[in-house]
Amino acid sequence: MADPTILPATTARRRSAFEGLAVVGRHGVAEGSPGLTVREMTGLALASVVARQGQADNVRNLVAEATGIDLPVSPRRIEGAAGTAGDGLSFVFSGPGQWLAVAEASAVGRFAAAAGLDPAMAGGAALEISLRAMLAGAAAVAGQGDGRGVLRLSGPSARDVLAKGTAIDLHPLSFAPGDAAITWCAHVDVTLWQRDADPTYDVVVPRGFAGTFWHWLEESAAEYGIAVVTPG
Repeated sequence: MADPTILPATTARRRSAFEGLAVVGRHGVAEGSPGLTVREMTGLALASVVARQGQADNVRNLVAEATGIDLPVSPRRIEGAAGTAGDGLSFVFSGPGQWLAVAEASAVGRFAAAAGLDPAMAGGAALEISLRAMLAGAAAVAGQGDGRGVLRLSGPSARDVLAKGTAIDLHPLSFAPGDAAITWCAHVDVTLWQRDADPTYDVVVPRGFAGTFWHWLEESAAEYGIAVVTPG
């Protein structure tokens, strides 16, 4: 007879924040080209970096030495140059002495290899381990990927859609590629930055509010037509 105190083995599967919400396909108005294209960015790793008291300058020096990235000191996103140690890594200003580190899949793979981790399983752990080694106790580092979801919004109506939910002035003369903000959008606390002039935006949303944010996004963009594409 099986021991009732022993639970059967299960296989856990990590669910992305917008799984079941950002359904691939056309949404809203079906005629014409979509005004908004949405991709959930599931391959990113996120980690918060908070300089310890009196260590902000040291953190900036350590990051610059290791990656070639000059950490932003204002609401900006700075990314590493192609072909350097910082390739695929960026830092978003989150406040004085605070940054959100964002690693593309290519950078995660490098960090995982350096830490002796399986790239397929490492995810945010590789970024967190690498940053802690890089900063040598000068900052507190905490993985954020499991608690956040990231949507990439692009298309001719991306700016108009976001403007419906935030008080940030997104006009090109006020908010340009590289600019970032921690703000409210649809009554949800988000971090967003503009990637290019198309325009393309990345929006970081707390996992617990993914449903709320998605409902607002779908309703707000319906008049323009929405194309949800395969997660990346």
